[in-house]
Amino acid sequence: MLFLYLYVIYFFSVLEPFIVSARKYRPQTFKDVVGQSSITNTLLNAIENNHLAQALLFCGPRGVGKTTCARILAKKINQDGTEREDEDFAFNIFELDAASNNSVDDIRSLIDQVRIPPQTGKYKVYIIDEVHMLSQSAFNAFLKTLEEPPKHAIFILATTEKHKIIPTILSRCQIFDFKRITVKDASEYLKYIAEQQGIQAEESALHIIAQKADGAMRDALSIFDRVVSFSGTELTRKAVTENLNVLDYDIYFSATDLILENNIPDLLILFNKTLSLGFDGHHFITGLATHFRDLMVCQHPDTLNLLEVGEDVAKQYQEQAKKTPKQFLLKAIDIANDCDLQYKVSKNQRLLVELTLMKLASITFDGEKKNSSFIIPASFFKGKIISTNGAKTIENRATRTTQPNNGAKEAVVPSVQKAQSSKDIAVQNKEVVKKESISGAKQAHQPKKIQLKGPEKRVSGLSLSSIKVKKAHENTKSPNIDEKDLPNDPFEEKEMQQHWDDFVHELERQGRKILASNLQTYVPKLKNDHVIWIELPNGTMKKEIEREQSLMLDYLKQKLNNYSISLYITVNEEVAKKFAFTPEEKYEKLKEKNPNIELLRKEFDLDF
Repeated sequence: MLFLYLYVIYFFSVLEPFIVSARKYRPQTFKDVVGQSSITNTLLNAIENNHLAQALLFCGPRGVGKTTCARILAKKINQDGTEREDEDFAFNIFELDAASNNSVDDIRSLIDQVRIPPQTGKYKVYIIDEVHMLSQSAFNAFLKTLEEPPKHAIFILATTEKHKIIPTILSRCQIFDFKRITVKDASEYLKYIAEQQGIQAEESALHIIAQKADGAMRDALSIFDRVVSFSGTELTRKAVTENLNVLDYDIYFSATDLILENNIPDLLILFNKTLSLGFDGHHFITGLATHFRDLMVCQHPDTLNLLEVGEDVAKQYQEQAKKTPKQFLLKAIDIANDCDLQYKVSKNQRLLVELTLMKLASITFDGEKKNSSFIIPASFFKGKIISTNGAKTIENRATRTTQPNNGAKEAVVPSVQKAQSSKDIAVQNKEVVKKESISGAKQAHQPKKIQLKGPEKRVSGLSLSSIKVKKAHENTKSPNIDEKDLPNDPFEEKEMQQHWDDFVHELERQGRKILASNLQTYVPKLKNDHVIWIELPNGTMKKEIEREQSLMLDYLKQKLNNYSISLYITVNEEVAKKFAFTPEEKYEKLKEKNPNIELLRKEFDLDF
């Protein structure tokens, strides 16, 4: 029994208590501070040149070294070379947590201590952490002492929220802004600690820890300790992703490969597998968007340094980036970002992510959807009989030759027509009607009765009807005829006005009442033998008539059997002043009354 008692005492005397890495490897000199070289060099030069301010404000995110730098500075300014190596000047350093000591009485107690000079060393340093937690009255009580402290006192204030400190305090301090620790600096420091502890760690695993820390070195060290407790002396990427609940890079590489292959079934299965591991859809889609961003970064050598991953993973990114075009990535990032924005408001979140994945897998390499255009297979035309201008046309599968009734064969070169807009087809159909009318007049040299047609039925540019329309247009073409050969019969003004009225009535019958009303505004006159003159009250009506004048001229040319007729349109300025139809005219009218409106338009860069 005595032997067992002595063994227990020996065991506990040998066993050392565990110290977390954030405390064990806390920097003791400015050179050990990670990622804040600009601030540490400034403080060192200030100490060497005796140019150190008596009130300093360290501000920045959590875990980036504010309090650590304050402690190092407090020891550094009291060192004169005669002290012991383990001297920490504990009697000269006073730390106050403003989160729990934020009242006026606490600040008054601090002010009373400031008056007492140091027993050893040259300076007494007062470190006030989380200084933004002080009350308004405590700040006001601290102002005078902070502005004119004793020569032996130096104040170092630390905070994560500088905007909460009143301006009168900020104006009395020398401000140092600490930045977030980069992933590269954090991973290198973690690699150093792993070597010190004899732990074999994969570089990609350390990068994941550094990314998870989000710029805070203290958080990175805490995560490192947790993962080491889970995996032991071998730190792998798989162990880190499992412990930190992070999706592995391989998931996104596989998903991207399936998207590029347009493999929707396997992509949905992969997403379901990810959900079964305990991840939610939002986590998956945001990670996928980040993966697309990293692939975009790999597209250009100058942006490779923006890729914050290990060397082995960076090679995978570069290999996959070669297979992913830039246009695809731009479209994919846009789709994934839309899903990210809509995820929280969606009632069926899983369906939203699955629909997004299907959209991504439907993108071609040129940035368009797979079904945005299609080619009509040749088998569709096999044995098809199409009637065009009374001639039966048989389209074969191989040659697509046309066989009219007269037995002549006309070879048609197979081609894939681009999709035309409905507006272009409507204009094309209108031109066909015009050319048919003029062609008949040129051949017969006699006025032919014209029928004003309404808007043609629109056809799709990807359908068989578009091919028939184009063929009909080709058949209506006629050889060029000299204008001198066309009839130019003389006519009287009364006869012209009669046909003008007939044309207006035909427009009203077709329902085109606006154009008909514009044409009835003024009675046309015959300016000379072939020029018809019409005067209008404003420029808007002139534009409307000019847009449709070709159809009207064709009608008059055929009715009057004179193909040299032209239309001369003018605007009566005196009448136009009474109207302000267009925005430009309204603006000019307002500018006449108040010239300052032009200054207003230029100042705010306004448009009509």
